[in-house]
Amino acid sequence: MIGISACLGGVLCRYDGQVKTVEPLKRLVEQGAAIMVCPEVLGGLPIPREPAEIVGGDGYDVWRGQASVVTNTGKDVTEDFKNGAILAYKKLKEQGITQLITKEKSPSCGRHTIYDGQFSGQSKTGVGVATAYFLQQNLIVLSDEEWLAQQGRKLEK
Repeated sequence: MIGISACLGGVLCRYDGQVKTVEPLKRLVEQGAAIMVCPEVLGGLPIPREPAEIVGGDGYDVWRGQASVVTNTGKDVTEDFKNGAILAYKKLKEQGITQLITKEKSPSCGRHTIYDGQFSGQSKTGVGVATAYFLQQNLIVLSDEEWLAQQGRKLEK
């Protein structure tokens, strides 16, 4: 069994209330081969919510206290993101999950890229807050793009 970002499984949990369903992952959930988590929702953030980005670094820097997660109106939601990551990890661990597929570019779940922290629409190299935590707990984390490439598929836009 694997874990997946809930938005990839068809749950309306993104900041904008939309989904980023990846049909093969959704089928795994339907077959009982995957469980879904959304660290942002687990951290207490509403749907929809203001867009948030990591300012001053990436997810690792957030855990070191050197960066923060801030909304486009300036609200600091760092603790919500951190608490959500911890709760998501506990849920995954309870289910014996050791591999997770996450949504690239997300401030929580980005695996290789996140947005630049300036709300410019540009991305930069880095990991999200939850992904950094998961990696520190020795989970195997793949982005949705990596997972699809391993399956010989491409992300549908």
